[in-house]
Amino acid sequence: MESVLITNDAVVLGVLAMILGAVFYTSQSEHPACKALYKYVPALLLCYFIPSLLNTFNIVDGDASKIYYVASRYLLPACLVLLLLNLDLKAILGLGPKAIVMFLTGTVGIIIGGPIALMVMAQFSPEMIGVDGPETVWRGMTTVAGSWIGGGANQAAMKEIYEVGGDVFSAMVTVDIIVANLWMAVLLLMAGNARKIDASTGADTSAIERLKDKMNDYHAQNDNMASTKDLMGIVAVGFGVTALGHVFADIVTPFFVENFPETKRFSFHSKFFWLIISSTAMGVALSFTRARKLESVGASKVGTVYLYILIASIGLHMDVTKIAEAPKLFILGGIWMLVHATLMLTMAKIIKAPLFYMAVGSQANVGGAASAPVVASAFHPALAPVGVLLAIFGYLVGTFGAWLCGQILMTIAL
Repeated sequence: MESVLITNDAVVLGVLAMILGAVFYTSQSEHPACKALYKYVPALLLCYFIPSLLNTFNIVDGDASKIYYVASRYLLPACLVLLLLNLDLKAILGLGPKAIVMFLTGTVGIIIGGPIALMVMAQFSPEMIGVDGPETVWRGMTTVAGSWIGGGANQAAMKEIYEVGGDVFSAMVTVDIIVANLWMAVLLLMAGNARKIDASTGADTSAIERLKDKMNDYHAQNDNMASTKDLMGIVAVGFGVTALGHVFADIVTPFFVENFPETKRFSFHSKFFWLIISSTAMGVALSFTRARKLESVGASKVGTVYLYILIASIGLHMDVTKIAEAPKLFILGGIWMLVHATLMLTMAKIIKAPLFYMAVGSQANVGGAASAPVVASAFHPALAPVGVLLAIFGYLVGTFGAWLCGQILMTIAL
């Protein structure tokens, strides 16, 4: 890369922080220009796109910067733990079997949709398969699977686990966001006609009404103002588990390398893989302890801050000029989402699930905690936490589901 303007990572981090601050401030602004912008451009896209301009126009050398390494190895595991602290498996099961069925159907739709889309596109573009390397399509698709099953943290995990190149990742991030937001727009449109759609399918929506009352009561009783002690507790849990995850990875990885060389195919030789797996497992375990009370003082909010720093650091590795070189990837993403949508709508009709379960189950997969509450609140503001709840469940299965999808993609491509 040519000579860059900023080489000091402390300055780079400050610039990224200011970008994120500006995006979040303007996204909540009532100024007509801001409202017009965010009506069509998702804030999440800008969190990727603006940092990518720093790399594209040689302001920052994304490959030389260590910001992403620090974010992915330290902030990502902590982020996963803090997002999982509020995991309430009992509450999720309490939503009823139809809600769980729809969520898992969405997950299956993403896992099989990617391989189906790749096989379809390979009929017209044979060069998409039969090759390997960091810039191959199948590797880039694993990051989309991570995002569409879990979220940004799982996407970053797949980027590292499958060693995805920066160019294909740049294109796939844009495919991910644009296709996902188009589908969300469809879901919001359907939400506006929920009563009519549910009446035509004969769905029973009485459980949703009870759910509204339950969620209202929960938030009235559990929202608290965070003290310094609370925030220090959140930081201690997040980075404490991250430390244990690194210790676990440092022990387990060499064991598999030395004793089971054939398991490299399953990413068992990757320290990052074991770091993510162990951090996720410990996050789930902590959700059954008193540590889950940290959610009432903002654990998931702190985790989200870590996540957005990670997202911005990922943007530093993007080159937006590469997007125009891969229009076929948008068709690939469209086919993938079509498989997911078709499976969701078909299952909803078969089991007569309320549209709310279908829409939120889908968005909890595809959009994660950032947009699942948006779709949920389109049905009723009190239902927004349900979107968060299912999205948190998505964080749990996201890494495992995306990894499985990646294994299928690799089998097809190679």
